[in-house]
Amino acid sequence: MTGWHSTPQPGFGRVNSVWTEQRIGRVAVARYENPPVSYFTDAAVDELDEMLDAWAHAEDLGAVVLSGRDGRFITHFDVEAILRSQVAPDPLVDAPTRSRRVQSVLRRLTMLPQPVIAALGGDAMGFGFELALACDLRIGQRGDHRYGLPEVRLGIIPGGSGTTRLTKLLGAPRALDLILRARVLSPEEALAQGLVHELADDAESRAGTIARRIAELPPVAVAMAKQVIHRADDLPLEAALAFELEGSFRSKQAPEAAEAMRAYLDVPLSERRAWLDAERAENRRADLEGG
Repeated sequence: MTGWHSTPQPGFGRVNSVWTEQRIGRVAVARYENPPVSYFTDAAVDELDEMLDAWAHAEDLGAVVLSGRDGRFITHFDVEAILRSQVAPDPLVDAPTRSRRVQSVLRRLTMLPQPVIAALGGDAMGFGFELALACDLRIGQRGDHRYGLPEVRLGIIPGGSGTTRLTKLLGAPRALDLILRARVLSPEEALAQGLVHELADDAESRAGTIARRIAELPPVAVAMAKQVIHRADDLPLEAALAFELEGSFRSKQAPEAAEAMRAYLDVPLSERRAWLDAERAENRRADLEGG
């Protein structure tokens, strides 16, 4: 998308020690940067939690993009910090504080009303990939990058929700293959496995295009659809259907629903199919423009 990196629309910016947040229209772009190798830290978890507080209450926010900088995403969690917790373990009553904290923050990310898109413009292993799995959409980037959960190679297992999320996403047989063998995948291999939704030459730019389009859709319908899908994954069928009924009702009561349906009815019959299939036309236009 032309100008995604360099010409943001008026909004607000905020800089933390490792996260830089930028508002571009109705999209928040949070970029992670922790030189020299982009390891994640406890402080980064706290900062992400603070941003989640702001996003959850931002009525003018339509979507979020998580990205990195300078050809990196999040390599993995700081192994030295994990090792220190073994040398000086948490009290038994409180343990495991780090994993419990991380799981809680990633659950908040998943249940955020706005869709969250991970732009994997570099390595995303260990916690970096756990964070990506907690997002709604994952855009990989072509290049010499690696995605996956290789924790077993370090004598540990993914404890920030990655083991569970990967199993829910792929099923037990494929999750066992990836985790027990500590496999990390190229972007093309990750796409073939269904771990990323698509590949792009510039993951952040492509994620921004998708986020912008989602942010233009009726927000209550988007939030309800996201919530119902995630909750349905955790509930028995009857409970999930009941939740779907509630979400459907709420979306229909939102003022923008009537506006969107009237806009559709104003479209000539011969053009309605194209109106509903606008995403395909927009993708073709972006390909022609090179964005």
